[in-house]
Amino acid sequence: MGDMTRTSGGRLRRGVALSVAGLMAAPALVLGSGTAARAASCTTSVGPHQKQVEKFLGRPVDGRQSTADCKATRTFQKAHGITPSIGYAGPLTWRTMNTMLAQRAAGKNPNKAGKCPTDKGRIACVDLTRQLSWIQDGRKLTYGPVPVRTGRDGAETRTGAKKVYWRAVKHWSTIYQVWMPYSQFFDGGQAFHSVTKSMYNPPGSGGCVNMRAADAKAYWKLLRNGDDVYVYGRKPGT
Repeated sequence: MGDMTRTSGGRLRRGVALSVAGLMAAPALVLGSGTAARAASCTTSVGPHQKQVEKFLGRPVDGRQSTADCKATRTFQKAHGITPSIGYAGPLTWRTMNTMLAQRAAGKNPNKAGKCPTDKGRIACVDLTRQLSWIQDGRKLTYGPVPVRTGRDGAETRTGAKKVYWRAVKHWSTIYQVWMPYSQFFDGGQAFHSVTKSMYNPPGSGGCVNMRAADAKAYWKLLRNGDDVYVYGRKPGT
């Protein structure tokens, strides 16, 4: 899923004003004296979120695409699996950055709005809107908040009150043919578990709450069968 793609239903993503063909036809920056393939690896096109992306990356905010802007944007895109990684300041790149900003703003008070129940004792909270999760005991923050990667469009992580009902330290997914370390299932086939991908790698999981290895391991140690899980909000882009 990239800055210039269609959804699974065939509709254009909201805010995407440039087609793949149109963007690829744009002039490219030549980064050094490489081949034509290298020359096509960076775009001179100004994206619809140029200034926001420049500000996020600590670049001069002038709304113009420079070689340095492109390199910085491409580095970010490659780190998080955003394609095509050509330095274009498109909707997906900015949406990813905006999610990161919302996560930073949460600080150590992710439940400031009180959307996750505080009368359940130990509970794992999942905020789809900010792609954040944490564990609290009443009003006391026990662990987190940490970034998570939830269900993609069409396979959203289901919202509502749940409970951990089955755990496996090294579960094998017969659906996706992959290992799911530190799996803690809370809703049908949906579970907390670790992955090796970036938490911002689009378009998202198949419905599970993906976590970094250290966070999934911490959740494994803190949670037990029967513990409450509360999922709310809506993932950006779904």
